[in-house]
Formats: sequence, C-alpha cells, structure tokens
Amino acid sequence: MSSLSTSSCFESTATAVIARLMLVLAFSLLLARVASARDGGQSFDFDTSANSEPITPIPAPPPADPLVMNLGERLFEDPRLSRGNVRSCITCHDIRLNGAAGKKHLSGLDGKPLHYAPLTVFNAALSFRLSWEGHYRTLEEQARASLLNPVIMGNPNLQEVVDRLRIDRTMVSQFEDAFGHGPDGPSLLAALATFERSLLTPGSRFDRWLAGDPAALSHQELNGYHLFKSLGCVACHQGVNIGGNLFERRGIFSPLTPSDASAAVPALLRVPSLRNIAATPPYFHDGSAPTLSDAVRKMSRAQLNSNLTDEEVEAIVAFLGTLTGNYHGRQVGDTP
Repeated sequence: MSSLSTSSCFESTATAVIARLMLVLAFSLLLARVASARDGGQSFDFDTSANSEPITPIPAPPPADPLVMNLGERLFEDPRLSRGNVRSCITCHDIRLNGAAGKKHLSGLDGKPLHYAPLTVFNAALSFRLSWEGHYRTLEEQARASLLNPVIMGNPNLQEVVDRLRIDRTMVSQFEDAFGHGPDGPSLLAALATFERSLLTPGSRFDRWLAGDPAALSHQELNGYHLFKSLGCVACHQGVNIGGNLFERRGIFSPLTPSDASAAVPALLRVPSLRNIAATPPYFHDGSAPTLSDAVRKMSRAQLNSNLTDEEVEAIVAFLGTLTGNYHGRQVGDTP
C-alpha cells in the first residue's frame, strides 16, 4: 500500500488540530466538573439534553431505483466479481452479521494475511473518505479499487468481470432492466455503490436519546458518554458517523498496536466510525485488540495519555454499546 501524499498529510493534521481546538472550547467547563467528580469518586450528574451534541443521528437511506438496488445487492454477493470466482464482497463485508469479516482473520488471494482488518460496510457512505488510508472519496472509486486489487478480488481489469457477467442471461436482463443496456464497467460500479449507500443502520439507542427519548440510555451509559466527550475521544469521533471524517496519527503518546513500527502502515490513518462498534471485534487496523475494553484502554493511553479506571472503562464501553443500529429489522450483529 502506498503512503498518503504530503498534501493529504498536511490537510489531515490541520483538520485534527482544528477538531481538538474546537473540543477544548466546547468542553472547557465540562472538564473541571469531570475532574471534580473523578477525584471524589462520584458519578456524573449532567444535563441530559441532546441539543447541540457533537454527534447527530443516522438519517434514513437515500432514495434509489429499486432495480439498480436489487442488482447491486446481487452483485455484492456474486463470487464472479473475483478472479477464479473464489470470493465476493460479502466475504470481507458480511451484511448478515456486522458488515465486516466477523471475527475471522482474512488472507489475500496470495495466501498472506491482509495488511488491514476489513472495515464494516455499514454506514460507509457517511464517511468523508474510504479505506483505512482514505484513498477513495466515493463508493464507486473504492469498489473499482477492490475489484482490481491483486490480493482482494484479483482482476486485471473491469472488462474481465463484465465478460463473466455477460455469459449469464439473467444477469444481462437485470442490467438491461436497471440501466437500459447490458453489463459494463460504469454500471457495475454504480449498482454496487447504490446498494452500499443503502447500508445505513439507524435506530440505535443513542440515536433515540438524541431524538429526545431520555429513557433510552442508562445512567452508566450517560456517564460513559460524558467521559467520552470530556476525555477528548469526541475530538476524532464525532458527527453522524462518530468518526470517518478526518485522519489522525496513531500512537501519539505511546505505541497503539504491534504494527506501529511497520513501514507498510502509514502513521496517519483515517479515523474509523464507531457506529455498531460493539458488534465489530476485533479492533484497530490490524485487529490486535480482541475486546472493546482492551481497545478503550489502549486508545486512552496511546492517543490521550490517560490511564482510565476500571469504572471509567466500563462506562465508556457501556456507552459504545448504545451505538448499535438496525438493518432489515434486526440489530446489527444479531444472528439472522
């Protein structure tokens, strides 16, 4: 994988700095109250109003042509999109589970472990860039890159994929119904992207709280949310996707993962979304944190220079558990 360009790094660093400055201004009074509560071993007692929060609820999926949507869903599960017909998009992004690879450690077509743990495809459409390194601005760009990646889908060009699809008369008919013509590269990418834009997961308990339901969160979960803000987690994880909207340097105060010293992984990575985070272990770009508690402790030390108490970790993990939304009438991560 190539590293980020100098201009991208500058842009990313500047964005992160601005986010931190905004956080300091927004929560300067809150910090004093948190410190007092922590020193006294007290729980937090804050206004639970959802107004002016740094996180916003997930919207409904955008309207889309159902014919294009259905075609995209079928293509997402079609192994003919890979060289040798050995894997499909759902291999790494299983929408029947958590939109990622579950707890499996995946290898590339070359048999070697993948550089990065697959990110969940759920809510990917809400991120400002795609992939861990943030190379792609649109779902179409990302889909094309995956299809042509020699260790992911392994195709030398899109035309070979199109040629395999054209053999299937039913597939040709489905393209004609959706686009007015048979399979081609742009339509293939458009169908996949249209389907992926539908993979939003609204309805989390936290989003219900944001919408005005004070009973949606427990006292411990609210404590965890206030800690999440006051400690600085929200500087990188905010907005509708609770992340996914800037780059950040990993291991600011101490190494975050065993791969921190690897030249193959750039120092700046795109901040992942925390939506559905309780359903997507293991954690980090290399999958080196097996549990959410482990990830919270390591992130706090490496990124914030803070050693959390067991009670604080439990509260933050409880809050993160409220970020799980719904897809097709069931909670993400639930077995169909």
